[in-house]
Amino acid sequence: MTSLLSRNDSVQFGEHTRPRVFQRVPSPVGSRFKVQSFLSFAIVLLVLDLRAQDQPPSLTLSQAHETALKNHPRISVADLRALAARQVTREARSGFFPTVYSSVVAVGTARENTRLAASGGLNNPNIFERNAEGLMLSQLITDFGRTANLTGSAKLRAQAEENNAQATREQILLEVDAAYYQALQAKAVARVANQTIATRQSFLDQVTALATNKLRSELDVSFARVNLEESKLLLSKAQNDQEAAFSALSALMGVRESKTYRLAEEPLPPDVSTNASGFVEQALQMRPDLLRLRNERDASLRFAKAERAARYPTIAAVGSAGVIPVRDPQLPENYAAAGLTLNLPLFAGGLYAARQKEAELRAKAVDESLRDAENNAIRDVRIAWLNARNAYDRLSITSQLLENAKRSFGLAQARYANGASSIVELNQAQLNEISAEIEYANTKYEYLLRLSALNFQTGSLH
Repeated sequence: MTSLLSRNDSVQFGEHTRPRVFQRVPSPVGSRFKVQSFLSFAIVLLVLDLRAQDQPPSLTLSQAHETALKNHPRISVADLRALAARQVTREARSGFFPTVYSSVVAVGTARENTRLAASGGLNNPNIFERNAEGLMLSQLITDFGRTANLTGSAKLRAQAEENNAQATREQILLEVDAAYYQALQAKAVARVANQTIATRQSFLDQVTALATNKLRSELDVSFARVNLEESKLLLSKAQNDQEAAFSALSALMGVRESKTYRLAEEPLPPDVSTNASGFVEQALQMRPDLLRLRNERDASLRFAKAERAARYPTIAAVGSAGVIPVRDPQLPENYAAAGLTLNLPLFAGGLYAARQKEAELRAKAVDESLRDAENNAIRDVRIAWLNARNAYDRLSITSQLLENAKRSFGLAQARYANGASSIVELNQAQLNEISAEIEYANTKYEYLLRLSALNFQTGSLH
């Protein structure tokens, strides 16, 4: 007979009395459910992680700009040249500062009556055995503006290199925009092609079933197959264009291997201003290539002034001091001297006049190049403005075209289903719809690219 004990009952084991403690035994069904739930959750996480790894990295246009500006070698080259031009400014400006250098002279004589040989110069014939160390200082007092003009010319050329670096950046940004929008355009065309393939495959299956039941002719089946293959060709070309755009984009971002990205769509900006003159004025003031030419023109003018000043005298202060630890008794223990030097070029065979004339002619040539570049900039800005406005106008036209093409295709489908039209009419309506969708996608990204080109021409593509 089995007795039931409560939690406070005791069980006698010999002389020891131990309380019986009852524990809840876990249900095997509940444990199995928890394990299965945990495994299912882990599998879901693993699948999501694998899908995330398979997904290409996302990329926005601003991120592409930042990466290209950071990694593209042409930008590094332009920046290094700008930094090197700054050092030329320091080189020219160094003429304003004193020059200090030291010298150590040691002379030994074999006999007391040593004399200088016939060296072709005028020298003191006496040579004393000695060892001397000293410092010499030279400070330019005036060269009548030559060093100042050389410094100003170098500074302007450094600014020209900086503007050239900015022009290189904007050129790279324009190329990034082109590759980015071309990839989006190819993606949109591929999406249209995929939808077309799905639609035409379904239509082919329907027509094949109808032809099997003698409700449609084999000609309809043949047309349906041809249309399906055409849509596959369209998809193949769109995928190739997309890969080519990704290759160009990767190269612009400094990536040697072509990578695929999930590109973010850019918002469609409003229409451009109707005031073309405002864009022209902005370009003349802000375009870095025009600023570079202006810097080069001004630098050439300053250099011409420096070459004219080369015919003027230069005045400098010089000083020297030192000690003679090893010397002849006739020589003092130390020495010091100071004075002024005047250099006056009297005749150089027309060298200085030719250098001045060359610099002035080069300055005029740069000024004419600047005038030609400004005329070309005005032309390019107006053309870019016209292209942007035309792309925006065509965007609204293609939108209406797409809407009408979809409506026509819907009507053609209904007529074909009712047997009121042939498959040729249906194919034409579908072809019109596909062409309208592709044209709308092309026009949309063309408008974005035309805006980038207009910003580039006006110098505001930052």
